[in-house]
Amino acid sequence: MAEKPSKDSQPPNSTNPNLARDHLANERTFLAWVRTGVVMVVFGFAIGRFAIAIRQWMDMQGQGHAVPTAGLSVWFGTAAILAGMLVCLAGLVRYRRTREQIDLGNFQPAGFIIDLVGILTALFGLALAAYLVYVELQF
Repeated sequence: MAEKPSKDSQPPNSTNPNLARDHLANERTFLAWVRTGVVMVVFGFAIGRFAIAIRQWMDMQGQGHAVPTAGLSVWFGTAAILAGMLVCLAGLVRYRRTREQIDLGNFQPAGFIIDLVGILTALFGLALAAYLVYVELQF
């Protein structure tokens, strides 16, 4: 014989029996946004630092005049860092909006923000690929 759920197992004043599950899923999704943003920031730092490291290595080899500046790497690194920060902020905005919608019981799937992040990520990847081809052609 099945046991009746206790009074304490249901959220107070809620018609959604999956409210806790929905909120936990929302939090996991937010953490995925944050992980993605942090990876982009670290990747951007690595891109910018790599150019500086190459320049220092060239100086040690006596070829410092061949690479006078860091080139586009610093700009791509900075763009990646800023993009990572924007992804974290977009995730926070989405998390808060979803939390409110879950509480009110009128959840609306994301549309524009997902499209925007997808398009910007694809454009950034395309720019990095073009830069790699450009650098390869220079040497």
